[in-house]
Amino acid sequence: MSTMSKTGLASMLLGEQSPTQVASVARALQLIELVVNGPTDGLSLADIARSTNRSKSAVLATLRTLVDFGYVRTIDPGPKYLPGMTLIRFGDLTAGKDPLSAIARPILAELSEKSGLTVRVARNVGGFPVFIDRVDGPGVVRFHTPLGARELPHVSSAGKAILAELSDEQIKSVARECGLISRTKRTITTLSGLQEEMEKVRREGFATDEEEDVPGIFCVGAAIFDHHGQCIGAISATGVRRDLTPRQVNKLGKLVITHADQITKQLHGRKSTRGAK
Repeated sequence: MSTMSKTGLASMLLGEQSPTQVASVARALQLIELVVNGPTDGLSLADIARSTNRSKSAVLATLRTLVDFGYVRTIDPGPKYLPGMTLIRFGDLTAGKDPLSAIARPILAELSEKSGLTVRVARNVGGFPVFIDRVDGPGVVRFHTPLGARELPHVSSAGKAILAELSDEQIKSVARECGLISRTKRTITTLSGLQEEMEKVRREGFATDEEEDVPGIFCVGAAIFDHHGQCIGAISATGVRRDLTPRQVNKLGKLVITHADQITKQLHGRKSTRGAK
C-alpha cells in the first residue's frame, strides 16, 4: 500500500526532464504531483517554491492557472494549496473507462464477501502495481489505500504477483528502480531475497505480504493475464494480521487465485494461462 518513492518524486520536481517534454507543461504537472502528495492541510507557496527550487513568483503564476482550471484549490489561512475537484472528476471518468475496473468490480465484491477482507485490483505498469479499484471489507476497519498511485512492488502481494511473472532481468531492473526500500522490519531488501520470494510465488501461484509494507497488515495477491498470456495486473485481499496456519494461508491464496482467474476469463473469454510458462 505504498506510493511512489520520495526519491523519484524529488528528482522529478527538481527538473530532471526528458528532451521530448514541453517545459511549461512538465512544470505544471510537477506542481500537481507535489500538491497531490502533500499533507492533508495543504502546501504553502513557500513550501512549493522550496520543494521545486523555483522562485515564488514563477510558482505562483503556474498555481493560479491550475486553480483557474480546477486542478488545484486554495484554502485559508495562507493560502495553502490542495488538489482540486477536476482531479476527482477525471479520476472517476478514467476509472469508468477502464474495462479492467468494470469487469473486476463484481468479482472483487464476491471475493470480499467470501473472505471478509478489503480487495483491490491493480494494473501492471512497468512491473509496478497501480491500483484502480477497491471494495472494502465488512466491519469498521478501513485501509487508506489511494487509487492511481504507483506503489512499491516488493512490499505488496499484488506487486509480488506481478513481479513473479517477469523475467529475472526485468525483476532486477524493477528492483534497481524502486531501490528495495525498507518499509518495516519484515521488508525484503535484497535482490537475492526477492528472487527467492519470486520462486515461492511461482510455485504456489499466489503472493503474500506479511507485514512487509505496514505493521499489522496481511495481504494475499494473484496475477491476472491478457489474451497473450502476459500479466496485466493483479488482485489482492488485505486484512489485519492474525495468526493464520499455513493451511489457512494456502486456502485464502487459492480463493484469491480463483477470483483472479475469473477476471482473466471475463476479460478475454478464455481460461487463465497461469502456470503455462
